Amino acid sequence: MTSRSTTSASGTVALVGSGEYLDVMNETDAYLLGTLGGTSQARVALLPTASGLEPNGPTSWNNLGLRHFKQLGVSDIRATRIIDRASASDPEQLSLLQGANFFYFSGGNPQHTIETLRDSAAWHIIKTAYEQGAVLAGCSAGAMMLSGRTLSLRQAMTGTVTFVEALAIVPNLIVFPHFDRMAGFLDQGRFQEIFRAIPQDYRVVGIDEDTALVRLPTNGTADTPARWSVMGRQSVSVFTQDAQPQVFPSGAEITL
Repeated sequence: MTSRSTTSASGTVALVGSGEYLDVMNETDAYLLGTLGGTSQARVALLPTASGLEPNGPTSWNNLGLRHFKQLGVSDIRATRIIDRASASDPEQLSLLQGANFFYFSGGNPQHTIETLRDSAAWHIIKTAYEQGAVLAGCSAGAMMLSGRTLSLRQAMTGTVTFVEALAIVPNLIVFPHFDRMAGFLDQGRFQEIFRAIPQDYRVVGIDEDTALVRLPTNGTADTPARWSVMGRQSVSVFTQDAQPQVFPSGAEITL
């Protein structure tokens, strides 16, 4: 399957449905570290931005991330506290981002992450590094904010279905994390309403828990469609506004 949207950026992108910093993602994260030349070359920045509105969220996510990447053999791990607009321009926090080549965004509130990072000094550093080959990994809310548009699932459960602009690292995609659990908290009518509202020229990728959709390196040009691999325990479902979904199991490759 192909789409008109392409990318020329050289960094690897991982969109994770859930499971950040857990053993179930060891294989995926080892692959991502390998794209940088291995653990000795990795300089990992942890970004708990999406949990910035939770009293203990950033500390909890950072502690998990430090343990996880240490167990994988990484020695240079930077636990940032970029959790709001002020900290996204704090020189001390920005210094942690400088020189990093692997940025991991954990879960929480996608809209808070977008509002915190959009047009910020922190995002400028991150995006520049990505364009030069750094890895961007986002789990749950962290994956949603990397897409072209995002949806508040909480709002969609009770109110109007609206897709808002995200940070557009993968501009043609809309990410639904925890996808295997969506049927448990959205009735079928609301589910169909959401998919009827998908903007034209976008694709929804429903990423199951403990599963990642990882963009593979390419030697092509800016006009070469991106190749993605499904990694982890479950599957990824791909939707467009007017087509039946396609489901891809772990190990499958997708062109998006």
